[in-house]
Amino acid sequence: MSAAAGNLAPMSPATHQPTKKIRFGTSGWRGIIGEDFTFANVRIAAQGIVNYLRHMGQDKKGILIAYDTRFLSEKFAAEAAKVLSWNGVRAHLCNRDVPTPCAAFEAIRRRLDGTINFTASHNPPEWNGLKFSTASGAPALPEVTQAIEREIHAVQADAANLDVYAKQELIETIDPRERYLAALRDRIDLEAIRKSGLRIAIDCLYGTSREYLDLFLLGAGIPIKSIHNYRDPYFGGYSPECNQKNLLELRKLVADEKLDLGLATDGDADRFGIIDERDRFVPANNVIALVALYLKRQRQFPGGLARSVATTHVIDQIAEKLDVPLYETPVGFKYIGELILEDKIALGGEESAGLSIHKHLPEKDGILACLLVAEMVATSGKRISELTSELFEEFGPHYSARVDVKLTPQLDDALAGKLKHPPREIEGLKVVQVVKTDGVKLIFEGNRWLLVRSSGTEPVARMYAEAGSPKELKSLVGIGRRLVFS
Repeated sequence: MSAAAGNLAPMSPATHQPTKKIRFGTSGWRGIIGEDFTFANVRIAAQGIVNYLRHMGQDKKGILIAYDTRFLSEKFAAEAAKVLSWNGVRAHLCNRDVPTPCAAFEAIRRRLDGTINFTASHNPPEWNGLKFSTASGAPALPEVTQAIEREIHAVQADAANLDVYAKQELIETIDPRERYLAALRDRIDLEAIRKSGLRIAIDCLYGTSREYLDLFLLGAGIPIKSIHNYRDPYFGGYSPECNQKNLLELRKLVADEKLDLGLATDGDADRFGIIDERDRFVPANNVIALVALYLKRQRQFPGGLARSVATTHVIDQIAEKLDVPLYETPVGFKYIGELILEDKIALGGEESAGLSIHKHLPEKDGILACLLVAEMVATSGKRISELTSELFEEFGPHYSARVDVKLTPQLDDALAGKLKHPPREIEGLKVVQVVKTDGVKLIFEGNRWLLVRSSGTEPVARMYAEAGSPKELKSLVGIGRRLVFS
């Protein structure tokens, strides 16, 4: 078969082995390294992407290839570059692991046809992943990933292996860091942070934000304390996720050194984690609401506000009070990215600690989020805890939770039936509205709601809830569990 048709090498029946189909979920394809995430499957996935781009006439400008700090990520990236070059597609291969937002920025700047990024984000260390973003810099929408998946399956059906060779003249090694950091300097008031005298701690979680977030602040003359700012493919034995458990060392550093603020990013730096001056973890929902209010009131950003269906309704209250549009999207930042591309919003955020802003990127940017929080604290002259208290005073207290519940096949089938016919009342709580943007969201009186959605890629039900007190929140989570298991 010719290169244009896919470069599939002939193989004997004896060498053909059944291959598990590659699936693209909300964040691309992810798998266990050495099991389903293998070099052979990476070649197949890369070939499927090439075939899709060729069919769409989008294979002329080249593809940026990025990767994170996971085991073998740079090798997988090099293999993808080899497949692209063998097909006559120019590959712009990053010279080291880079943050996901940096990769998006550089692909847009170079006006490329898209980005292949090897990352499993905040998944455990044994995982890796492949994510495709379009020429816009945004994660591919379902219609694109489904088309790519079909192309990949067609390649899989023909052969279990690809014989490809690198055309070195079509592989360019690039360093995108300085231009991305220069763009951040245009978006952040570094002088305000420097003058404030803020004492900041940074946790890179062994990921891609090292020599980005830390050196960005140091280069502006802002002293920091930094931890986990070196590569460790095992991430210290934990998932590189910015949750309360994984940021214990950052909290201890803030407490021991009596610092003002702790900033963290996940493995590929598209998500954020914030620790306040009392060494307490600040929920992502609170951070998103605070930054949204800051951008609209202090920086006068134009446009509405967007949140995923699973994100706090404080965003709705802010939008209503400021008389700007509120957009609710399915889970997956790609949908918020579309609103940014359409220039409709000042900020879009997800409860899973992702946000981006007007005139920035249609992709989550954890580095930007951390810097905006530092700027907000610096310009307000108030601590994070004070700003949170003021938020609750103005819009009422909001407490939220997410719980993942493993399902048997029988429970999974039963849950699907329940979600088709959601209740109008549950355990004495009247349902005032049912939202089916993604899963089923039951909205009750008193700013309380419960969302249940199936994972779609694994036998797991994801439950999200929000209420005005910890007690009410605990009750809602219990109701959700009983709904799933009844």
